[in-house]
Amino acid sequence: MTKQEIFKAQIKEGYIFKGEAIELGGAMYNGDVATGAKVSIPLRTMNRHGLIAGATGSGKTKTLQILAEQLSQKGTPVLLMDIKGDLSGIAAKGDENDKLYERAEKIDIPYTPKRNTVEFLTLSEEKGARLRATVIEFGPVLFSKILGLNDTQSSVMAVVFKYCDDNALPLLDLDDIKKVLNYFVNDGKDELKADYGNISPMTIGTILRKVIELEQQGASTFFGERSFEVEDLCRVDDDGHGIISIIRLTDIQDRPKLFSTFMLQLLAEIYATFPEAGDIDQPKLCVFIDEAHLVFNEASKALLNQIESIIKLIRSKGVGVYFCTQNPQDIPDAVLSQLGMKMQHALRAFTAKDRQNIRLVAQNYPLTEFYDVETLLTQLGIGEALVTVLNEKGIPTPLVHTMLRPPQSRMDVLTNDEIDDILSGSKIADKYNEVINRESAYEILTERINQGTAAQPQQGTNAKQKEEPSFVEKAMKNPFVKQAGTQIVRELTRGLLGVLGLGGKKKIW
Repeated sequence: MTKQEIFKAQIKEGYIFKGEAIELGGAMYNGDVATGAKVSIPLRTMNRHGLIAGATGSGKTKTLQILAEQLSQKGTPVLLMDIKGDLSGIAAKGDENDKLYERAEKIDIPYTPKRNTVEFLTLSEEKGARLRATVIEFGPVLFSKILGLNDTQSSVMAVVFKYCDDNALPLLDLDDIKKVLNYFVNDGKDELKADYGNISPMTIGTILRKVIELEQQGASTFFGERSFEVEDLCRVDDDGHGIISIIRLTDIQDRPKLFSTFMLQLLAEIYATFPEAGDIDQPKLCVFIDEAHLVFNEASKALLNQIESIIKLIRSKGVGVYFCTQNPQDIPDAVLSQLGMKMQHALRAFTAKDRQNIRLVAQNYPLTEFYDVETLLTQLGIGEALVTVLNEKGIPTPLVHTMLRPPQSRMDVLTNDEIDDILSGSKIADKYNEVINRESAYEILTERINQGTAAQPQQGTNAKQKEEPSFVEKAMKNPFVKQAGTQIVRELTRGLLGVLGLGGKKKIW
């Protein structure tokens, strides 16, 4: 057998799977497509996370588009973070273009223009269903990590949450947190000292400044009601295709703390809410994070550790997370080691540092006798990538230079009118865009201060005179918890156990 025949035989053997698979494209050898050697990903391993990397203009976004639309057509819902604003076209049929048909014919995968069912979501003033979460849903552990608090400051934040729980003060938005902190150093300082001990006004001041910093990045539009229910990300359309939810983030690039805050909260909420999935034939949800360096660059060490922990654990819930970035070095090693699929587009070598980075990137891929990986990384064409995935036994497949199939949806953005048409048919936009401003800590404390009646402590020196009710009993009497309904389990466990909800609590599905 010639070397090319050996190559084709290895690729065919390495990329044949028993279950459903997503076809990516055709294998290439010596610059030509090897007839009959297709490259695909088993649907069963799509919850093992992945990486799409490459220089600007190398085709990363189109690869993301291919994966999203193919997953959707297999019935798997998808969540896309659209930071550059160029993914909306996935909602429209692709072009009738001769070059697209030629590429499809070359790799022997039919090209059929198709649209996908899309839901637009937003964190800011972009059009879409509003994404929000309440402060209490974060809990003291996660909220402290987002603010970058040290141990002393984090313990004060725990007191804030405990005080608010003891005194029926709902923490919904950042105004509530700021009001409670100000109350601690003014009208409520004597009450606080009696029941919770001394707290330094300087510590309170530092926490307040960090809250204001977060607020200045636009977080006030994120914290509040109505809280987004992550189950709404797992819907399918009338044809059984997974709905592709696109979060429009074009105005978030200069507010990285807000983005990383949202990203961690979303993954934590998915982990806390979804039941254990076990070994399933296809994921319940796949999340694609474009421009992933924004998640990691501005994150504190504590926040990075939390992200790494969730990435390691969330696949047991049937959720796959895919990072799209220019360089694999943008991803922390602890996260990179968890990524089962790797698709590497071209890298550019303009400087000595670039060449050194390329050498390091090449070492992240399986050894191969068919390619000089380090050289090939600088020679990949647009829409070509080096690919390795996990087979159904969890073993990496052979590294293969792949000509990727063209997206079946539009490779361009939608017009404003087209976006408006999609939003008009949304089944969740009205639900989440309703403005809700229930009575919470800010209003309650303001009224008490104006009336000159401080909150009466429920714990303290006289606590032994009567039996102390349990945490759950107090929570059930709390009018906020009664109104919150299905959020009770999230709120209780977040406050007690932190972001991951460790401790064997039962989840609400």
